[in-house]
Amino acid sequence: MRSGVEESVHHGSVAVVGSDGRLLASAGDPGTVAFARSASKPFQAIASLSLMGKDPGEDLSDREVAVMCGSHHGEPDHLDAVRALLERADLGPEALRCPPGLPLDPEAALAVTERRREYHNCSGKHAGMLLACVRAGLDTGSYPQEGHPVQDKVLEVLSQGTGMKPLAVGIDGCGVPVHAFPLSALGAMFARLSRPGALGPFEHPARRAVRAMLAEPGMVSGSRGLDTALMRTIPRTVAKGGAEALQCTVMLEEGVAVAVKIADGGYRAAGPAVIRALQVMGLIQPAHAEALVDHARPAVSGGGRRVGELVADFDLERPG
Repeated sequence: MRSGVEESVHHGSVAVVGSDGRLLASAGDPGTVAFARSASKPFQAIASLSLMGKDPGEDLSDREVAVMCGSHHGEPDHLDAVRALLERADLGPEALRCPPGLPLDPEAALAVTERRREYHNCSGKHAGMLLACVRAGLDTGSYPQEGHPVQDKVLEVLSQGTGMKPLAVGIDGCGVPVHAFPLSALGAMFARLSRPGALGPFEHPARRAVRAMLAEPGMVSGSRGLDTALMRTIPRTVAKGGAEALQCTVMLEEGVAVAVKIADGGYRAAGPAVIRALQVMGLIQPAHAEALVDHARPAVSGGGRRVGELVADFDLERPG
C-alpha cells in the first residue's frame, strides 16, 4: 500500500505442519514444489556435523555451528566464525568453493573493497562442509559436487526430514546441489526439529544445530535479518529463509512449523506472510507481533519517510 492505494500484490502459499508430518492448515497450494534453497542450511549443517565423528560439533562453539546453519550477512562476527571453522580444518578462504561475494549487510559492504569467497552468505555452510571433509578424510576439492559423500549425507538428512525423496535436484546459487520438495514436506522437515528423534541417526547433530541456532540467532542471518528477528523475539523458535522467498519457521515447544513460499520470489512479502500465519494460528503473543512490526508491516517509503506499508491479508483453511 502506498499513500492509501494498493500498488502491487504478491501471491503465495502457506503450509502449517505438525511434527508428525500432518498438515494442520494452509493457504494457496501447500503442494507447491519449491527448491529448498538456503532454508536447507540447518539440515546441510546437520549432515556435515554427522561426518565429524563421535559427539559431532561438541568441540565447536555455538557461533561456529550457527554460522554453518545460517545465511550470514558478512558482519565482523560472522566472518570471524567462518574463519575459525576454516582454521580448524587447517584451510584458508581459497578452499571455499562458493563464488566470491559481498556482505549482505549494507554497512559491512561499504567497508570492503573487493569480492571475496568468505563474504558470500553461504560461506559458513561451505566452511562446515570443508571441516567435515577434513575430519572424515574426504576430498576437499570436490565437496560441492553431487555424489560426493558430503552431498550424499545431505540427501539422507533431507529425505529423513521430509519423509520423501526430492522431486528434483538442481544447483544452488552457491554451487552445491539443491533439492525440490512440496511446501508441506519442507514444513514437516522443520517441524521435526522439535523432536529430533524423528530424524533417526541424525538426532544428535540435529540437537546440536538447534542448540547453536537458539544460542546465537544473530549468526543465522544478520542484525537486520528476518530469521534473526523471529528467533530473538519468539521464544524457542528456529527460523530459516531461502532465496526466491521461501521461509520456514518452527515453534519448538508447540511442535508446529510454518512454511511460506511467495510465488514471484519477492522476499519482502515473506516476513508479513509468516508472521500473519503465526498470528492466525495463535502461535505468537500480540507483544511478539508488535516487536516484529518492521517485518510484519515493512515500510513503503516516499521522500525519505513512511508513506505506506506491506500488509499480509489472508486466512488459513484447516483440513476437514
